[in-house]
Amino acid sequence: MPQMQVTKAFLATCYLLSAGPILLTEAAFGNSVQSQRHQKMLIGSSTVSFKESGLDQDISGLPIRRKSSSFPNLTFFPKSKKRDITRIGNLIVPSIGVGTISWSSESLTTLENLELQSLVNKAYLSDAALFDTAERYGSHLKTALGLGWGETETLLRKFLGRVPTNHNTSSDNDRLKPIVATKFTPSPWRTTVESVVEACEQSRERLGVEQIDLYQLHMPDVVKPFRFLGFGRPLDEVYWEGLAECYKRGLVKNVGVSNYGPTLVRRCQKALAKHDVPLASNQIAYSLIGRQNGAQETLDTCSKLGVKVLAYYPFAMGLLTGKYSSDSIQSSSVNVITSLTSTKKTSLEISDLKNYAQDLQPLLKAMETIAKRRKKSIAQISLNYIICKGAIPIPGSGSVAQLEDNIGAMGWRLTAAEIRLLENEADRSGLMFEGAGYKRTSEKFVGYGVEKWSLD
Repeated sequence: MPQMQVTKAFLATCYLLSAGPILLTEAAFGNSVQSQRHQKMLIGSSTVSFKESGLDQDISGLPIRRKSSSFPNLTFFPKSKKRDITRIGNLIVPSIGVGTISWSSESLTTLENLELQSLVNKAYLSDAALFDTAERYGSHLKTALGLGWGETETLLRKFLGRVPTNHNTSSDNDRLKPIVATKFTPSPWRTTVESVVEACEQSRERLGVEQIDLYQLHMPDVVKPFRFLGFGRPLDEVYWEGLAECYKRGLVKNVGVSNYGPTLVRRCQKALAKHDVPLASNQIAYSLIGRQNGAQETLDTCSKLGVKVLAYYPFAMGLLTGKYSSDSIQSSSVNVITSLTSTKKTSLEISDLKNYAQDLQPLLKAMETIAKRRKKSIAQISLNYIICKGAIPIPGSGSVAQLEDNIGAMGWRLTAAEIRLLENEADRSGLMFEGAGYKRTSEKFVGYGVEKWSLD
């Protein structure tokens, strides 16, 4: 072999050993390399199949590819950045979000929480700053009294404004931009297109942004206190027109919905399309034991329509973190510790969770086996399962430790065999998670009573 070729081969080999993961394409080695269906992407120590994982190849989470002049058909990925990202509409976002429903100020007089500030800082530095909030979220006591609207949006604005950044460094410029999704709450006094626009303007002001990244309807229009008097006509179509108007005025970058089944998703998408407005997302309750009652059908439909699903209750209120059992729930009626947070549970919630836990142990053992083999937590298995199904889990996050545990579910994928095992065990348990206590997956306590919806 000529000396120049030997030198190139030697240098290329040294680069391969030092530069981190490499994607060997079919073009480089022809059919001897696996076909696109089984094409592998190396992320750290895990091998991910695009088809099995649901990752989009063009936004696989890895940095921009660099070609070698000596080996033009090899794709090199530097070690420094291995992002796990996906899309919501025109946004590039991390594969896991940060739920803010439990956020609250530490002070009764000012909006402040040092732990949450540290959490937001960590999320930004970890390329995991996708925050899901709502105008309805606020301090716990105020929210219980029907007050505190917009407090969490204001908190989030304050925290994001304090995130330490250094725009003069390439590493900071390469980080993902923080993304904020918020929600409009259908209410009896909101009956016009302009009422949606006004609420959007208020959220935009509280968040301190020119445009809201993702503006969602919180639920179908089911809050009808005067239904018994004949004033119960749903105003969903009015709200869809309101979303379109917000989009056309440039107040929002994307629009979405929440708790919509296949029928409403199709109707909403069709209504928005008349205004050339795409439906970007649908947020539903979804987990390994929460695939029934239309949840899986909704996810499948959204995937076909190009609507990204965001999954709340990804841990089924802690049941899928591995910290709950029938014994632990029974002995802890005040303060139940999960792998993610310390959360007070009501006696009614404890009773419901105890009933679920009686049949949960075989599934948890299967999850524990996979977790030990992969050196992950059971909670991370729960989140990664949802990512593999094509959705973005939105676990509630209230501390840095909680966020770090969630982030550990990114950058790798369960295999198809592991997914089948988990689903078989979940199906065998017969569990159908629908919430606990007054926190339900398809109903909401609204003061005068309980209103329900269904994913049909």
